[in-house]
Amino acid sequence: MLIVGCGDLGARVGGSLLQDGWEVHAARRDTSRLPPGFVGHAADYTAAGSLDFAADLQPDYVLATFTPADRSEAGYRRGFAAAAANLVAGLGGHRPRSILMVSSTRVFAETEGGWVDETSELSTRDPRAASIIAAERCLLDFGHRVSVVRFAGIYGTSGGYLLQRVLRGELAPISPVRFTNRIHRDDCAGFILHLLGLSEAGQSLAPVYIGGDDCPAPQHEVDSWLAARLGVSAAAGGSARDQPPGTPAASHKRCSNRLLHTSGYRLRYPDYRRGYAAVLGDSP
Repeated sequence: MLIVGCGDLGARVGGSLLQDGWEVHAARRDTSRLPPGFVGHAADYTAAGSLDFAADLQPDYVLATFTPADRSEAGYRRGFAAAAANLVAGLGGHRPRSILMVSSTRVFAETEGGWVDETSELSTRDPRAASIIAAERCLLDFGHRVSVVRFAGIYGTSGGYLLQRVLRGELAPISPVRFTNRIHRDDCAGFILHLLGLSEAGQSLAPVYIGGDDCPAPQHEVDSWLAARLGVSAAAGGSARDQPPGTPAASHKRCSNRLLHTSGYRLRYPDYRRGYAAVLGDSP
């Protein structure tokens, strides 16, 4: 297994694979931060030629966990579009058994609260989303057992942005309603491992999956539930400035995870109540 990027998600996936006896290689700038047992390859995957070692390594599986070089449009182009091209170039003539790319539900065009699935229209107005889409297409056009997983908002740590915002008493407004989607980081890793298991068993994977829980919900509903759990008393008064950096202000959709369920994966945290209860150390 070669993990390109290897932040928190890559470390979780790779750690599980190590326990199962896999050999795990990881390419990232600072290999000193890799967990024990990983074989590190110091590489800036946004730079041309940085992944050329992959052709000689000949990994059976590749997990691409690209992130923007910075929050600018150019940073997204380097971190996604250029990175994907560098991975394809680095693999050369080698064809892994499967390549998985971690993507984002940001790529969808929907902004009116409607439902989206893996076949829904993609954004043409968000230049940062365009770079993610370009990376997806680059790998899917590679033409060999590539699957893209478009994850919703990932949460799972006590220091997460949303929890910190709610602790400050900054709640999203009741109106206009803005649906949001999320998935616990344990389910992100779990679903990736599930797909790898299917591939290892010889099953064909879909080209695109949505990785989200069963409960798209208005942001104010989520904020209010968290505020009650945290004992925070605050009037609703959030605004676009309260969103994480890089979040499209018009984000408003409901993501269907039907294909995730069809694959056989069972969510550990099927809704935000159970997921955040685990983060907070109590029961939903």
